[in-house]
Amino acid sequence: MVSIFVRSLIYNVLFYMLLVFWILVAIPTFVLPPLAFMAVAKAWARSSVWLMKVVCNTHVDYRGLDKIPAGPLIVASKHQSMWETFALMQFFDNPLFIYKRELERIPFFGWYLIKSKMVGVDRDGGARSLIDMARRATEEVKIGRQLIIFPEGTRRPVEAPPDYKPGIAQIYAKCGVPCLPVALNSGLFWPRRTFLRYPGTLVVECLDPLPPGLPRKEFIGALSTVIEAATDRIVTAARVEQATLFGRVPDVAVRES
Repeated sequence: MVSIFVRSLIYNVLFYMLLVFWILVAIPTFVLPPLAFMAVAKAWARSSVWLMKVVCNTHVDYRGLDKIPAGPLIVASKHQSMWETFALMQFFDNPLFIYKRELERIPFFGWYLIKSKMVGVDRDGGARSLIDMARRATEEVKIGRQLIIFPEGTRRPVEAPPDYKPGIAQIYAKCGVPCLPVALNSGLFWPRRTFLRYPGTLVVECLDPLPPGLPRKEFIGALSTVIEAATDRIVTAARVEQATLFGRVPDVAVRES
């Protein structure tokens, strides 16, 4: 555990130093098209994933990348960790995220969100804010972007009961594009509410895309079924790997469940 503590401490310090470095590198993109900033953001994502491998011995197994359709797309991912909020963007041409509008107040970081035309939402704005968010997200997808969205709305502990929100179905119905389900087990390696980072094999699995045009209830049912089944499978395999590495599953990972 001491080794994991030290490695995690080193990683977190270097992670935020790396973030500051890429924020400074991205400054010239303020006068360039938004895709210039996205190129820098993807470089930050790749370097952060690489850093976690080198420092924490956390390898990543990306599966099913050949299933990613070209063009406009909804990417509906399981959300267990901060990790996927940056790591997934590297596989899409022009990724789009929905973010809390208060993040715009953060110098540089918030400005970049605005520059790259991400979609801000006021969580205290009620139904009107959610309608506006869905409208703007739909507009961006229809011009060719890939919306990376977390259907449960927030990070969920590993193996917590699924809680898929209806907003994803509303956006799916309006966009008329395929939806790519994504399963992962990141919560076992970058758990919520702790700075500890665990070694092992973090798995991200892109599943068969759902075609456009499904009825909303059928879409939500199919989406949750395929994501949860795949997530359960890769979480179970990762727990076996962790038990081999540690002689037991790490206590923090157990508490996250």
